[in-house]
Amino acid sequence: MDDLPMLQTAFDAFNAQDYSKALELFTHLADQNNPTALSSIGYLYQQGLGVEQSLEKAYEYYSRASEFNEPTAIFNLALMVADGVVVPHDQFKSHELLMRAAILELPQAQYEVALSLERGLGCIQNFSEAAFWYEEAAKRGHAGAFNNLGVLFKEGHGVLQDYPKAFICFSRAANMNLAEGQYNLGLMFDQGLGCEMNNDTALEWCRKAAYNGHEKAKSIIRSLQEEGKIVF
Repeated sequence: MDDLPMLQTAFDAFNAQDYSKALELFTHLADQNNPTALSSIGYLYQQGLGVEQSLEKAYEYYSRASEFNEPTAIFNLALMVADGVVVPHDQFKSHELLMRAAILELPQAQYEVALSLERGLGCIQNFSEAAFWYEEAAKRGHAGAFNNLGVLFKEGHGVLQDYPKAFICFSRAANMNLAEGQYNLGLMFDQGLGCEMNNDTALEWCRKAAYNGHEKAKSIIRSLQEEGKIVF
């Protein structure tokens, strides 16, 4: 069986929760240094699926896969390094790994590297670089990246303040059912920033955010109910 069909069969077995069969196929491919298979075995060990959980073995397989520039493996290594799992906590090393995975176009890594740049975690704080990587992740459909990019446009951090762009970003995040995006979009309608002020629409988005577990939105809805201003 060629690599691609075998890899697909392995993923089919994984999705069917037949982890022992998936492991057998991934192992065959890993013996030939297939990066995706190496990374997948790392995940099986990390989660304890079909094998006894071993973070040491997960780290070992992710490390091997990362030598072949497998982005998911590099990203998972970054998280393990940041959490001090298997190896000592090292925020700078974690940031380096996140950047590697981000350059390899992994959306979650692009989001996380943007977050670290925004907060100055393991790197020098740089809002404009953060905006760049949020935009890269957003281009690939990452809801959190749309929301956080919207915040930068709203506040004018690292980019020129631009309410209409912030509104567009929050709209995209909100329509992807991200509670934080729904709450922020509600605030834009409430304040008439980048859009026409509309208190009814603001309340509607606040309700959606509350329904999706956003604590501040829940608190606002509760207060309005207690004041008798709305019936939820």
